[in-house]
Amino acid sequence: MSSETTTVGSARPALEYPAPIGPAAFAGAVAAGLALGITELLAGMFERIPSAVASVGSYVVDNSPNFVKDFAISVFGTADKGALAIGTAIVAVLIGFVIGRTSLRRPWINPAAFVVFAVVGIGAALGQVNVSPALTVVGISLSAAAGWALLRTVLAALTSDDPADNAAQDPARRRLLGGMAGAGLAAVAAGSVGRQLIISRSESVRETMALPSPLTSVPPLGPTASLDVPGITPIVVPNDQFYRIDTALVVPRPDPNTWRLKVTGMVDNELSLSMDDLYDMDFHERYVTIACVSNRVGGDLVGNAKWTGVKLTEVLDMAGVDPARATQLVPRSVDGWTAGFPTALAFDGRDPLVAIGMNGEPLPPDHGFPARLIVPGLYGYVSATKWLEEIELTTWDAFDAYWIPKGWAKEGPIKTQSRIDTPRTGELLTGEFVAGGVAWSPELGIVGVEVRAGEGAWQTAEISDPLSDRSWVQWKATLDLDRGEHLVQVRAIDGTGQPQTGNTASARPDGATGHHTVRVTVG
Repeated sequence: MSSETTTVGSARPALEYPAPIGPAAFAGAVAAGLALGITELLAGMFERIPSAVASVGSYVVDNSPNFVKDFAISVFGTADKGALAIGTAIVAVLIGFVIGRTSLRRPWINPAAFVVFAVVGIGAALGQVNVSPALTVVGISLSAAAGWALLRTVLAALTSDDPADNAAQDPARRRLLGGMAGAGLAAVAAGSVGRQLIISRSESVRETMALPSPLTSVPPLGPTASLDVPGITPIVVPNDQFYRIDTALVVPRPDPNTWRLKVTGMVDNELSLSMDDLYDMDFHERYVTIACVSNRVGGDLVGNAKWTGVKLTEVLDMAGVDPARATQLVPRSVDGWTAGFPTALAFDGRDPLVAIGMNGEPLPPDHGFPARLIVPGLYGYVSATKWLEEIELTTWDAFDAYWIPKGWAKEGPIKTQSRIDTPRTGELLTGEFVAGGVAWSPELGIVGVEVRAGEGAWQTAEISDPLSDRSWVQWKATLDLDRGEHLVQVRAIDGTGQPQTGNTASARPDGATGHHTVRVTVG
């Protein structure tokens, strides 16, 4: 009796040399990576084809439960976008691994899986703004087809029934593995080149831009504007250290030569302003502290910078706005993200800006190039729109901005807060030591800061001269504590003389409250 076995319902005998599962799985992972890499390359080559990684990631961000977003911010902080982008790519490659493994015995899974890849990618991409539907469909379909073709070719070689092929299967499969490794490198190269093309699309233009001389400028920082305390946050945070929180998985990079700022809705004259139009207006400099509503007590999602731009009120006056009728101002980003705040707040003296510059240079891409809104006293989720493209005037009840249906308050005034930068929790100290940090209340200003250990009396701290009512201050205090463990607390006094509340509240729905506290040991 022959040792050859047959499979029921099969017209051909089972393979004498079983096709290896490992190379098939590896091929599936490479095929998925190649498809992703090509989509990134096409996104870099054609401005109106969005990144598939960014599109799918943005869909995940927009539709994730609130607790998932809160967890991502708490764990990854300002690195949450990079983590999600990397995670999206890793998940896609792992799915490819499974596709390759299962397609070895069920070949129909390969085309079916890449059809799903194309449908998901196209669906997510078409949900983005400023895309070309035709180019997007063709581009993502070709990317999926490339992944399918690669995996199909590898599977065909791995499952060959030719005895000659089987006899030489080891060298052939080594060559096959080498080819797959090359395809993997091609996938990485395509993705990297595409990402670099996207990054450089507007950067070359930005580098040639210079901010015009402002009509009103801030004075140079004097010796009393900051305090000399090791470990304290700079009074003006450098651009590359400034926090970044937004929903953009990949930083939008509008071309400033074609970019327009539109003012629409309940206005007398709709506007479409180019960058040259804004440059022809009067520019102003302002020190303003901005903060994210997600910032926990003692957190670092807050920063102070010198912003340069045109007054928002001047733009609104050009359009003809009646705050009594158009009661909500809705700014939109180029990626469709929205904020919203009462129109009256633009005219109440807080002096908001359509900002073009940050700390003396054009806005960095991460912080909103070519233009963003800076509205003193309001959390970013209701005001600080980066990559600004449109300002719509509507009524308060007619529209809820991006974060409002997700459980955040519709009004977002920044709470008075303070933070201990030094010492940090767990630090071992000896003798007298200097504590220091920052305090902010961008609507009311800061007139004082107090520190205490345990339940002792509040001690007045020294503060830096405020750069403006809209800017934070630094503080420092010398403490002399007995040996042992101590809880050190800080509180700020706002411009009305009111101490910040010690009542503890979480960030949701309208900002965290409480006294920042650190536990130290004096030896």
